[in-house]
Amino acid sequence: MPPSSTAIRRTVEAYLDRHPGERDALADLLATLDRPVDATARTTLPGHVTCSAVVIDRQGKVLHIRHRATSGLMLAPGGHIEPGDRTLLAAALREVDEEAGIPPGALCLTRQLLGSPIDIDVHDIDANPLKGEPAHRHYDVRYVFYLADEEPPTIALQDEEVSCAQWLPQPEVTSPTLRAKFVAAGLDGRPEPVNASALIHDGAGQYLLHLRDHKPGVIWEPGAFALLGGGRTHDDQSLEGTLLRELSEEVPDLRLEDVRPYAVEAASSIDGLSAPVQVFAGRWHGNPDRLALHEGVLLRWFTPDELDRLRLSPATRDLIRRHATDNPPDNQPAPAPPVWDGGSRVVLNGVGVHLHLEDADGRVLLGLRHPDSSPAVEPL
Repeated sequence: MPPSSTAIRRTVEAYLDRHPGERDALADLLATLDRPVDATARTTLPGHVTCSAVVIDRQGKVLHIRHRATSGLMLAPGGHIEPGDRTLLAAALREVDEEAGIPPGALCLTRQLLGSPIDIDVHDIDANPLKGEPAHRHYDVRYVFYLADEEPPTIALQDEEVSCAQWLPQPEVTSPTLRAKFVAAGLDGRPEPVNASALIHDGAGQYLLHLRDHKPGVIWEPGAFALLGGGRTHDDQSLEGTLLRELSEEVPDLRLEDVRPYAVEAASSIDGLSAPVQVFAGRWHGNPDRLALHEGVLLRWFTPDELDRLRLSPATRDLIRRHATDNPPDNQPAPAPPVWDGGSRVVLNGVGVHLHLEDADGRVLLGLRHPDSSPAVEPL
């Protein structure tokens, strides 16, 4: 299902907050978003929303391709939004993959723009009698990506639509509006982490892990144990600021000690982008059951020997074990286990026996099975 007009309007309004002088130029787009139509459909006239991917290499050059349908113009990869595109950014990624053969995993977001468009361009499209299309207008939402690796990916052109590709210096970018945005953005093509995570340990060999909500397509690594943390916003002054903000939103009562950068780890975003993560190590002693958890399912202490039993990414498992090797326990006592003060009852069914455990606050204890067993979560 393509992004709704409401979601697109939020993107456009956020863009206009950064570029208020463009509101008049985008008045027709805003009017289209107010109509009871699919603003992304090719049949929506007199104009509809499209997306482009502005890809920048390590020398700061910008990928251009020659579209066969645009009289030989050199443009950034892009095109119409398809029904399967979850977001505008996802549409831009699909287009650059289809037209230039560059998959999302070869790209990453920029610190300057993050997941926000760098430009929204309005341009007229000539009538195409062969396709039965009248003259119309494109409202092109443009996203910027850096190449994730030093070695540029092999370009594989979509032959039926694209005739050639070229990397152009930013002053030679063919779009005037993009050239103007590049001057202010300072995009040098060199990726850096835009996500921050907390590797929380107690100094006695235990590590605090967060069980995330199982919401595929919405939550990063849904239904798995992971580190606390999240993505940088435009208001964050640093990645440490990102981490502290994320912790205050997810677990406001958690106060870390001795927070310091530990490692930069590779990860993949919901959209499949390369997402380097700055991992900060910090120490905390306490009972996670007494923390107010605003996101996710639960927090638990685990030792490195227990990690193989969890639904956990191999990268996070390796990270914890590496930290445990570098930082042996200091023999301080581990946090005391939570005291169970609720009641219990045995539930019988036609298959087996389950123990129902419920505390004084009405919380029911569930056991998380190994991912290879079925079902994954059930009463004890």
